Amino acid sequence: MIQIRNLHKSYVMGNNSLHVLKGLDLEIASGEFVSIMGSSGSGKSTLLNILGILDDYDEGSYYLAGRLMQGLNETKAALTRNEMIGFVFQSFNLISFKNAMENVALPLYYQKVSRKKRNLIALEYLDRLGIKDWAHHLPNEMSGGQKQRVAIARALISKPKIILADEPTGALDSTTSFEVMDILKEINDQGITVILVTHEHDIAAMTKKIIRLKDGVIEEIITNGDLQLFKDHVRTE
Repeated sequence: MIQIRNLHKSYVMGNNSLHVLKGLDLEIASGEFVSIMGSSGSGKSTLLNILGILDDYDEGSYYLAGRLMQGLNETKAALTRNEMIGFVFQSFNLISFKNAMENVALPLYYQKVSRKKRNLIALEYLDRLGIKDWAHHLPNEMSGGQKQRVAIARALISKPKIILADEPTGALDSTTSFEVMDILKEINDQGITVILVTHEHDIAAMTKKIIRLKDGVIEEIITNGDLQLFKDHVRTE
């Protein structure tokens, strides 16, 4: 699904250049459930933005489903995102003046689906996420957990192959965080690749592969038996 080779990314800041990603090699197979961890400045959000075709890279290669993702114009990038990727953000990114149903239906608007049809489909996804009763409520009338469920429903409505989640539990309490992770696990069980950025060890322990970044390089990839040791360590903390 995802193949990255010798990936580099720098940002120009005044007269200086900040080298954020320094030659990453990474493969993520279809259907994996992956967390990306690292301290602030490690490059995890930059990597997620490149995976989501929200930012380009300077050197190396990124293949998504066998297609090279480099130098795409905004139209092609947007079409690929709409076809392949659903996004979930820490801050929810809901439109404040639209209700839950309208927020969820938004991706279908860009696919030229009629208002009646996209709203019916949005209601189905809200029902799947357990918040159909809140379909006509505005974001400021909902709790953080409800808003994140709306955001997840919006990410799913275009039937993406990959969900990219940037600190999806960062603004939530522990109980709600685990509820959101349970939803992401259910999504993954349906065959959708889920990749999330988190700084929380207990959240990372709920995924099936952990990629640790440090200073722009992959410090460690935790899978299989090592992952079980990581989970055991988290439980004893």
